[in-house]
Order: sequence, then structure tokens, then C-alpha cells
Amino acid sequence: MEDRRGEWVVLQVSGEMDLVTSPAVRQHIHDAVAEGRHWLVLDLSEVRFCDSSGVGVLIAARRLMRSCSGRLRLILPPQDAAHGSHVHRVLAALGVRRLFDVYPDLGAATELDEDDEEAADPLSA
Repeated sequence: MEDRRGEWVVLQVSGEMDLVTSPAVRQHIHDAVAEGRHWLVLDLSEVRFCDSSGVGVLIAARRLMRSCSGRLRLILPPQDAAHGSHVHRVLAALGVRRLFDVYPDLGAATELDEDDEEAADPLSA
């Protein structure tokens, strides 16, 4: 499911991110970028299982967003949360958690910081 919050496109993913479902997530990410939307939030708070193909989609999304000077943020509950902490544990176990900007909820993820404000208002010549 896709939502828009100001400059941000929010993709809500639930259930599993595995070999079967990861291609659909990848396609949604590519569609957003093709539409010129380069600020992306992936809400993974309802993902209960993530395998290597799901992690591959996240890493590819990070690479894609960086290549177009975009921003990628993930919504993940804290590692000790009762629900939804699986993705957090998988990313930490693989040593790739540090690659991502992780936020606890949608409000925090779509809040602009100084770097975002500068990117939103490019300098004109």
C-alpha cells in the first residue's frame, strides 16, 4: 500500500518479504522512482519474516535512492518490541543495519531535518 506524506512516498509492507513477495516490493520502489519520487519511506513495522531476498531488496533500494540523490528511510519497531522486530534482528545479524536510516514510526520518518530541507530547496544559479 502506498501513501504520500509531503515529499515522502510511504510504502507499507506487511507479512513476509521473501522470494515470492520481494519482487512486488522491488517493483513498487522502482515505480516510485520512475515517477520522480526520490524520497521513500518503507514501513516494515508489520513485516513478520524477511529472508535474504527481502534484505536484497532493501540494499538495492538503498543503492537506487543514492544513485538518484534520493533518501530512503525504514520504519522498524525497536529491536526489543514484541511485534515486528524480526527485520531489525535480521539486518543487525547480517551487519547491514547501520546502512539504513531507521525510525520508530511514520511521524518520525517523514519529519524533515536540516539535510532534507536543503535537498527540498535546491540552490538556484
